[in-house]
Amino acid sequence: MIRVLLAEDMHMIRAALTALLHLESDLEVVAEVTRGDEIVPAALRVRPDVAIVDIDLPVLDGISAAAQLRKMLPTCRILVLTAMGQPGQVRRALSAGIEAFLVKDAPGDRLADAIRRTAAGLRVLDAELVASAMQHGESPLTPREATVLRETARGASAEEIAARLHLSAGTVRNYLTGAITKTGARNKIDAIRIAEDAGWL
Repeated sequence: MIRVLLAEDMHMIRAALTALLHLESDLEVVAEVTRGDEIVPAALRVRPDVAIVDIDLPVLDGISAAAQLRKMLPTCRILVLTAMGQPGQVRRALSAGIEAFLVKDAPGDRLADAIRRTAAGLRVLDAELVASAMQHGESPLTPREATVLRETARGASAEEIAARLHLSAGTVRNYLTGAITKTGARNKIDAIRIAEDAGWL
């Protein structure tokens, strides 16, 4: 029996995935979570063989949560679910060492097969998805620019970011300006959108 943890914040999708997996005699959903920060505690509690992780999770994104899970419970294999429109996120996941991906609109039998292959330690890569991901270049942002842009995306002000990073507010604004320039954006909102779409945050 392959024990599965399912991390998906959309109730209908999560319920459909759980129902689909219950039809498979060798697969058992042992935990369901809706937020990225719930993945590691749940996994440490139930010790799944495979964690199915959606990229777009609240509180902590799926890629960051998956990276934490790999460190905390290396015996658990990770299968990332993604939309075809997120090649940049797949690139981020590849960089984080995650080796199994499945697009959300894949047929149900492909999901069960992907879980089995992931549990067996095999790579599960959608060729079109990975090719699309590779078309995006490396992030032009410095680590500090990415951090400032990420904090801005979460709604933090320059002053709040400055206090958190032990910088001046002026320095934070300079990093934000640099991020806007390097992404070719019109403003900080546009820079956040561009960087998120490319998987640079």
